Amino acid sequence: MHNAPYDLSIDSGGDTFPVSGPAPRLSWKPPSDAARPVAYGVECTVDGEARPAVTTAVGGHRFLPWPWAALDSGRRVAWRVRALGADGESPWSRWSRWHTFESGLLAVDWRARWISPAESGDRGYGRRPAYALSARFPVRAGVRSARLYATALGLYEAYVNGERAGTAELTPGATSYDRTLHAQAHDVTDAVVTGDNRIEILLSDGWYRGQVGAFRQPAGWGTLPGARAELHLVHEDGTRQVVRTDGTWTSAESAITRADLMDGQTTDFRVGPGAERPVLVDRVEAPAITWSPAPPVRVVESRPAQSVRRIGDGLWIADFGQNASGRITLSDLGPAGTRTVIDYGEHLGPDGDLTTAHLDATRPGQASIPFVQRDEVVSAGGGETFEPRHTVHGFRYARVRRDGAPLDPASLVMRVIHSDLRRTGTFACGHEDLNRLHEIAEWSFRGNAVDVPTDCPTRERLAWTGDYQVFAPTATRLYDVLGFSRKWLRSVRDDQLPDGRIANFSPDGRRIKHHLDDQFAMMTGSAGWGDAVVAVPWELYESYGDREVLAENWEAMVRWVEWALTTARTLRHPSRTERSAEPLPHERYLWDGSFHWGEWTEPRVRAADGSRVDPVKDDPVAWFLADKGEIGTAFLYRSTATLAHVARVLDRTEDADRYAEIAERVRDAWRTEFLSPDGRTVGDTQAGYVRALSLDLVPDALREAAATRLVALIRTAGTHLGTGFLATGDLLPVLADTGHSDVAYELLLQRTAPSWLYMLDRGATTIWEDWEGIDDKGTAHDSLNHYSKGAVVRFLHTHVLGLRQTPGSVAWESFEVAPVPHPSVPWARGTHESPQGTIAVEWRTTGDLLTITLDVPPATTARVVFPDGTTVEPLPYGRFIASRRVGKAG
Repeated sequence: MHNAPYDLSIDSGGDTFPVSGPAPRLSWKPPSDAARPVAYGVECTVDGEARPAVTTAVGGHRFLPWPWAALDSGRRVAWRVRALGADGESPWSRWSRWHTFESGLLAVDWRARWISPAESGDRGYGRRPAYALSARFPVRAGVRSARLYATALGLYEAYVNGERAGTAELTPGATSYDRTLHAQAHDVTDAVVTGDNRIEILLSDGWYRGQVGAFRQPAGWGTLPGARAELHLVHEDGTRQVVRTDGTWTSAESAITRADLMDGQTTDFRVGPGAERPVLVDRVEAPAITWSPAPPVRVVESRPAQSVRRIGDGLWIADFGQNASGRITLSDLGPAGTRTVIDYGEHLGPDGDLTTAHLDATRPGQASIPFVQRDEVVSAGGGETFEPRHTVHGFRYARVRRDGAPLDPASLVMRVIHSDLRRTGTFACGHEDLNRLHEIAEWSFRGNAVDVPTDCPTRERLAWTGDYQVFAPTATRLYDVLGFSRKWLRSVRDDQLPDGRIANFSPDGRRIKHHLDDQFAMMTGSAGWGDAVVAVPWELYESYGDREVLAENWEAMVRWVEWALTTARTLRHPSRTERSAEPLPHERYLWDGSFHWGEWTEPRVRAADGSRVDPVKDDPVAWFLADKGEIGTAFLYRSTATLAHVARVLDRTEDADRYAEIAERVRDAWRTEFLSPDGRTVGDTQAGYVRALSLDLVPDALREAAATRLVALIRTAGTHLGTGFLATGDLLPVLADTGHSDVAYELLLQRTAPSWLYMLDRGATTIWEDWEGIDDKGTAHDSLNHYSKGAVVRFLHTHVLGLRQTPGSVAWESFEVAPVPHPSVPWARGTHESPQGTIAVEWRTTGDLLTITLDVPPATTARVVFPDGTTVEPLPYGRFIASRRVGKAG
């Protein structure tokens, strides 16, 4: 119970304290006694001076625009809020606790110069060292506070007198560096001493100048890294001292002799400080510095090895029991001169040794590129600890090679590293396999939430748009991903091509928007991928009620949808040209004449000899030219219809009417081209029916027939799913919502491939890219940490637990609990930390009696729908318990 507003926050990230721009938005959760809408009073102090109190609009507690004068750089702010009575003046609740944050160093106030290392030759991508950029400065006694503001074109760590600044990892993070660059603010007061001080920045290539993607191509953001920093000291007497990067700093090679974000890091502790040379000044170009809305990347967990097994002379295999994103720390480095090599991977071969062959990059007709994640360290014999902070790996296993010295297994520790997302959803039920499935899906998402939503933490590490648009509705149930997603969407907008296409992944280090003649540019603009620019903001709006996320993406959404509509109108698939020389009237709304990735990673079929058929690799031309108009047109309908909804929220009435009308025409075109009068789709695939039903493409009169055909296809496949990338997340909800919950549960609990529990039975600790990521022979295929198929766990929340928003509701202002029980699941419980407060649900079956317990937070209404359709509503704030006999479950 909270008798005051609580959980105060601003819409900015930060490391050890929140850091904002000049006008952050304020949010909080209503107090427990605010069962009806109320006004709120807000108080604020800036550097200890009170600002005039303000009163919000009735009921407003989300994303309150900054109500005072814009903040200057480096201000320290404290604010609190209380609920007011109906008159808008008399207190209704206690004051909240004070929430504090600081404004960062704003772009107009940066005076530091950009400095770059004086490099002695270019060793090439993946082999460059980290450089130490440093300066000395005197400080007199009486320092009250010290703030270090820093950023880089590259990856940096900052130190003051040898003490590392902050806890954030992989700073300044992944952005589209030509348009967006974030800085970090660190409290280094305790590190500053009276007298002589030294500040150092360790700078490596990182995302800016390192390798990109499975084929290890060089990032194209720039050819020279750079750093920019200002250290602001305030003395007890109020005087200020500022230390800035400038031409007085020096550059030297560090003990980190190789640093690549993908390939790994080499540290030779025997190497002392290199020869100092003057830094290069203002040799780089960078955008204005801003402050990220996302939480930082951090070490979130340390895991000792579950086992360390010697497999040969000087060779050990460490198993950490969990596939994750991170690195290893090693405190036993052996005598001086001992070299330790650590290779990272997800799988062990039949011989018990590490294998990464399944992650090799291959293209038809070209030699494969071997996959490598390798760290190396050379001991100086001084008791050093090796922790490679200029790289990150995806792994469960590590192979440690060392000649001439033993290894202490206890010295190996996995550091799990990803964005420090706040958990907002929990789930548990009476079926342990489903609990475990939920767990590995969470691990898979977290392992790919490393500042941006990557596809896998190993082979590519690219923030593919398709992956995140598939998983975003699940991510919002598990974690607070609003700031994380808004940060990524900024890169999506930054990378948008001039014609409106959305890049396949963002940040796009290949910078396809500037290389339109590249072959990959022809494979840009795919349905289900580019549509992320519409789908993800809408999901964020529905989940968090943030109208601004729609406004800041509106222009990009429109450009994308208009490009797709133009492409549909002007290009035709060859099969339709063969059908008729002139387009049929409905064809102007068929999106079939440009490239689409398609359903992607559907279960592989078997050839006569039992080998797996890969249509992309076996016949790439046929796959490329295949008609994917059904998919393209379906997503064109979804994005156009969603754009109409967005326009209404943004009070763009004419746009809303226009896009709603176009959406209907697109849907009519889809029905004309791809749907038969008996409810069958032309493609007649599981994925096609799931898409048709989930996107409301099928007329009401034919929905039952389409669902029946979907079930028939599932039965024909031996009650196995046949969906891939785009449709899997909607498969089980579609079945349950069309009256086939029994089939949904059969698929969910299926143990032979392709299925989710097959992954569990094969030892998966994260979701696989391929349905048979580890086949019956124990051979690995593709990535073993690819979170998109983990979208199934949303079904655990929405149908097994039964918790979902009421259609049309925003930010969980209204929700329903409608569990879909099954004999294999006798109970379920879960919570969701909504913008209104904590929703808690538990249900149990005892014989034929179903009992539901529900906690409804303030400023929220709810309803309960029992399996027989009995509905209890409205349920206001408080606890609700009810039972009903439902007959035999399932």
